[in-house]
Amino acid sequence: MAQPEKNSKILSCDAYFEAVQSKKRLPLSLQESLTAAFAQIPVSSFPEVPGGKVIEIQGDTSILDAVRILSEHNIMSAPVRNPEAETSSDWRGKYLGIIDYAAIILWVIENAELAAVALSAGSATAAGVGTGVVGALGAVAVGATGPAAVAGLTAAAVGAAVAGGMAADRSVAKDAPSAAGHLGKDFYKVLLEEEPFKSTTVQSIIQSYRWAPFLPVLLDSSMLTVLLLLSKYRLRNVPVVEPDKPYIKNFITQTAIVRGLKQCSGRDWFDCITALPLSYFGLPFMSYDEVITIKSDDLILEAFKRMKDNGIGALPVVEGPERKLVGSVSIHHVRFLLLRPDLFSDFRQLTVMDFMKTIGSVFPGFENSMVEPPLTCGPDDSFGSVIDNLASKSVHRIYVVEGDDREVVGVVTLRDVISCFIYEPPNYFDNYMGIAKEMLETATTATAPTAQ
Repeated sequence: MAQPEKNSKILSCDAYFEAVQSKKRLPLSLQESLTAAFAQIPVSSFPEVPGGKVIEIQGDTSILDAVRILSEHNIMSAPVRNPEAETSSDWRGKYLGIIDYAAIILWVIENAELAAVALSAGSATAAGVGTGVVGALGAVAVGATGPAAVAGLTAAAVGAAVAGGMAADRSVAKDAPSAAGHLGKDFYKVLLEEEPFKSTTVQSIIQSYRWAPFLPVLLDSSMLTVLLLLSKYRLRNVPVVEPDKPYIKNFITQTAIVRGLKQCSGRDWFDCITALPLSYFGLPFMSYDEVITIKSDDLILEAFKRMKDNGIGALPVVEGPERKLVGSVSIHHVRFLLLRPDLFSDFRQLTVMDFMKTIGSVFPGFENSMVEPPLTCGPDDSFGSVIDNLASKSVHRIYVVEGDDREVVGVVTLRDVISCFIYEPPNYFDNYMGIAKEMLETATTATAPTAQ
């Protein structure tokens, strides 16, 4: 099946939400009641993050140290503080944005080719690489900083660039493969000793790639605001602040919201809604032809490139003309190419299936092992069963399959689930935080990975 052009199937926020509302068959009176109810629930009532403290990262922190922080605390993202505005009372100035694990990986893939070219030249300066472009690539995506991890990351990322047909002719190396041939311990040396690599900070990436703006809500804001930000406006997390406090009070994610919805099980209104089949909500919102897939015998590097080019976070792995589902690969899985480069020495010829089998045999304790079929549901399954699976398995998507061949016909994401419970009242955001709309529009036009 022909794949959609880059981002051609990624709907704008308004168009996505309009499509959602047009497909839902819930009575309007019920939708209005649900929306009104969420509008009355204050953000302060939402449970705090585990441990009660939101992990923050200073903007002048190196990428290496930032990844260590994310890894140590087992979190996927964190708000970034502006080191030059510590005394500011304006939250928009105090925080630069959100550093997101998936966005960093895309940044790595996008820029690693420059690092390889720099190495083949003998130094970063010789290649003319600008400040902050490719610094600290080695451990960005993995929380590991050994020489093997660094070399593995660069080689894998350059391979992704090669798969995309991007040349690296800078009068240094004729192409990316020859540049990649220079990788190894020299890269680690450049990472630690050469500028601009070793000085790259979180702030420089945040300022160059505004995937996730810092758009907080107050404790007395309504949960409806949070739900809209996490659904219609594509944010993956929403910080909660107190004007008279120096630090973030809470950090609400899509996953936390869906887990919270699951806790409503047993209440009449929730049980009544969630007993309905997916089709009653118009799910899956994405049509058959809009589902972007990868074949099991395609190269794994093509899978990561396809995710990057289409701005999505995962792909269903299929076989045959009927698109039988045999697995799933996520942008996060690129870390396996990095953590164990010895397992993937021939990464430029590595197929998706070989990649999945290797991961399953070497990392048997890996959660959501790709050897086992990914989370699935049928078109007629109940909405409640989908919520239960997404919440209990802590995954971002569930694939909709049909027939004995498990043909992939759609995808339901956390964003989709949240969208089913609410609609946006007219002019709702007109009085919300002044420049919120502008910040959201800027963020959603970037190439951040979205859920498929």
